[in-house]
Amino acid sequence: MPDQAPLFDERGPPGTAPNDPSGHRARLRKRLIESGDEALADHEVIEMLLMEAVPRRDMKPLARSLLQRFGSLAGVLQADPRTLAAHPGMGEATAAALRVVTVAATRLARQKVREAPVIGSWQALIDYLTIDMAHLTLERVRVLYLNSRNMLILDDLVGEGSIDEAAIHPREVIRRALDIGATALILVHNHPSGSPQPSRADIEITNRIAEAGRLRGVTVHDHVVIGREGHVSLRAKGLI
Repeated sequence: MPDQAPLFDERGPPGTAPNDPSGHRARLRKRLIESGDEALADHEVIEMLLMEAVPRRDMKPLARSLLQRFGSLAGVLQADPRTLAAHPGMGEATAAALRVVTVAATRLARQKVREAPVIGSWQALIDYLTIDMAHLTLERVRVLYLNSRNMLILDDLVGEGSIDEAAIHPREVIRRALDIGATALILVHNHPSGSPQPSRADIEITNRIAEAGRLRGVTVHDHVVIGREGHVSLRAKGLI
């Protein structure tokens, strides 16, 4: 069964992992600590995470199979936990060991966004949104509400599905801004297809919300589309 340990604890010498007579795991740890972020290949990063969850198996074949299935390190770490757990050789313990990395990275990135004006720390915002949304398999629509100093007040998930008035209502978006004292907002959604290029519907709903905001004194700074292939700012493209 996945994640199941053997009946006997076959421990090796100090500094090595059980069933690891070559000291492979110890060498991976040493390279990571002494040689920096780029010391390990992607499959070795996954292998190290897995081996902390399952100390008595060679995790290299499993790490390589995960990379082959999900396409990249980011694809593995941001995969649905239930899908990870069902992958051959995986289970809840190993899926959790991988998922917690994305949870930690998302919280770190979100904290950086909250600590400074969003407009003045744009790359921090893009990093946060990319970690959180680029590999989603469903389309999600979010509104980032900002105060008069462009500090984040609320990161609001407003709907799932294509970005049209079935998922996001211009008057409700602006009413929510007024209710919480926001003076500006940034629209965000992801494209599960991977390409961040905005559709005609993306552009139309953005301008409807921007017009509704102008009537009530709420500025729409931007609409950012996130995909595995990057991101697009509608403001930068002159579409707002």
